Amino acid sequence: MKKSLFILIMAAVISSCTTNKVTTGILPENLDTTTSPIADFYQYACGGWMRNHPLEAEYSRFGSFDELGLRNLEQVNGIITELGEQGGAKQGSIEQKIGDLYKMVMDTARRDSLSVMPAYKSIEVLQNLSTKDELLRFLATSLECSMWGMYVDADAMNSSMNILNECQAGFGLGEKEYYFDTDEQTTYIRNEYKKHIAQMFTLFGYLDGDLAAEVVMRMETRLAKAALNNVELRDPIANYNKMSISELQSLVPQIDWTTYLDLAGMHTDSINVGQVEHLKEAGRMFAEESLNDLQTYFIWQIIDGSSNYLSNDVYMENFHFYGQILSGKQEPTPLWKRAVSMVNGTLGEAVGQMYVKKYFPEENKARMLALVKNLQTALGERIAATDWMSDETKAKALDKLAAFTIKIGYPDTWRDYSALDIDPSLSLYENVLRAAKFEQDYSLSYLDKPVDKTKWYMTPQTVNAYYNPSSNEICFPAGILQYPFFDMSADDAFNYGAIGVVIGHEMTHGFDDQGCQFDKDGNLNNWWTEADKAAFEARTEVMEEYFNGIEVAPGVHANGAFTLGENIADHGGLQVSYQAFNKLLQSGKAKLAEDTQFTPQQRFFLSYANVWAGNIRDEEILRRTKSDPHSLGKWRVNGALPQIGAWYDAWHVDENSPLFVAEQNRVHIW
Repeated sequence: MKKSLFILIMAAVISSCTTNKVTTGILPENLDTTTSPIADFYQYACGGWMRNHPLEAEYSRFGSFDELGLRNLEQVNGIITELGEQGGAKQGSIEQKIGDLYKMVMDTARRDSLSVMPAYKSIEVLQNLSTKDELLRFLATSLECSMWGMYVDADAMNSSMNILNECQAGFGLGEKEYYFDTDEQTTYIRNEYKKHIAQMFTLFGYLDGDLAAEVVMRMETRLAKAALNNVELRDPIANYNKMSISELQSLVPQIDWTTYLDLAGMHTDSINVGQVEHLKEAGRMFAEESLNDLQTYFIWQIIDGSSNYLSNDVYMENFHFYGQILSGKQEPTPLWKRAVSMVNGTLGEAVGQMYVKKYFPEENKARMLALVKNLQTALGERIAATDWMSDETKAKALDKLAAFTIKIGYPDTWRDYSALDIDPSLSLYENVLRAAKFEQDYSLSYLDKPVDKTKWYMTPQTVNAYYNPSSNEICFPAGILQYPFFDMSADDAFNYGAIGVVIGHEMTHGFDDQGCQFDKDGNLNNWWTEADKAAFEARTEVMEEYFNGIEVAPGVHANGAFTLGENIADHGGLQVSYQAFNKLLQSGKAKLAEDTQFTPQQRFFLSYANVWAGNIRDEEILRRTKSDPHSLGKWRVNGALPQIGAWYDAWHVDENSPLFVAEQNRVHIW
């Protein structure tokens, strides 16, 4: 039946009104109303979401962050699929590179036919070396093997210039605790890792995988013993040891550094050695260990690094350990997701340029800029109101805040990928090595040159944000500026509670226990009076001890020192965003939805909690407690909110609540 023009017009009007209506952003199905909000706020705010999103076999953890990440993967997959449907991409074009790389990941039949041969090319070269001098030359040009890491970044003491930095590396389990802790779970992981090494050598055709595993474990354990732990790595002063190349030669005389750096294309007169004792131990190992054992150790690095890009039997053994044993996953990530992730990781800004054109309206950026400005003002007010900081230090803190560089959505200048040749006639792994060489050349092009302040350290489609202390900048990619973090149709209570706290979190990183050691220009420079720094540390110690007392699993406690910076940032983000929101409320200019169930103040805290909704496996809880500087999602709610006075007021929390913390025992920083 034909509809009348009047009906069509009215439908359009109604649709327009509905679209422009301000919503609360709070979804009732996310709540667990069988739980009291003052008994377990995380369960109350997120229990419905957790019930409706049971962990699927491919995940060790799945939360609101991951749900948005999945949505972004699907969006990028759509972009790539559209490129493929258009066809006829010119060789060397970005469309050709994206399309061919995606197809190579999807082509499992070809990888199975090639088996381990793409990686064996490097192994053969390594096996045929007859002296340690030849081995050093191999390591200098290798993208697959090393006992240490080298990268270009801002000089912490002269942030306007880039410098060559060295960092600890060379132990596959990543965290040194895995090699030494004696609890049942860690011992199990260590034993399984050894079995995994042996099995991988067997898959690569070696007859005695067990013997090779013994060598690798001994070498990695030796390096791990000399390494700093994650808490020690958070000290920027202890990890800054700038020296000349001649001083480096005296420090680690077993390595011919002039030859090594020259062959690696790292032409410089100075270097920052991040972890001195680890590098000294690496030098001793190079001298003391036999050539044969060193070759076995570096062959393992090639095997381990290539395993995601070879035949399915190799991939599945790699997944068995890193996915199942270490994280508790039951199934590997679907192939299409791996393909999109590979494209994102290799050609990220090229994909990002297409992504923002399709999915990031300019009005989102404008609203974000207004939010950032309001929060910047609120943080300034909180700094000025502190009763423990001198006027001298306050002035420098406010100068640093005013000097923030703010990046939202996407970079002004896009990266050029013309020098990266993706060749479909080569194997996937060979193209991975080409991409690694492209990235290394890009990084080295900045060596001993001024820092590029326009450079982004995340792609636009990334669901995350960051603060960079050396450039004193905060960055919010387009990928995170979506629900549940940001919603153009939702009211200010929602957006200040979600993305507002994220903004405040990143701002506060400039004043956490690490960020506070860098001045407004990004230099590692103490701008505090002695008394003010002591007062600050006394307050952060309260935070550290509080989180040390949280039991994340039976007999396992959170690491308050390791997570201190992120916990300070969560605390500051909540305080600052709530103050900005409250000021907006008092001005009468707040955009609010009609809601008879929750007050605006309550919706602020609900939207914050919903950001951290998620389910997680027991194995992943233990892994993240060792390796992740962020507290687990549950404790970013139930650990953070009991420190916030406004939360008590909004939800009428009293001393009968198991979450209650007496005011004199709460954290009071910014």
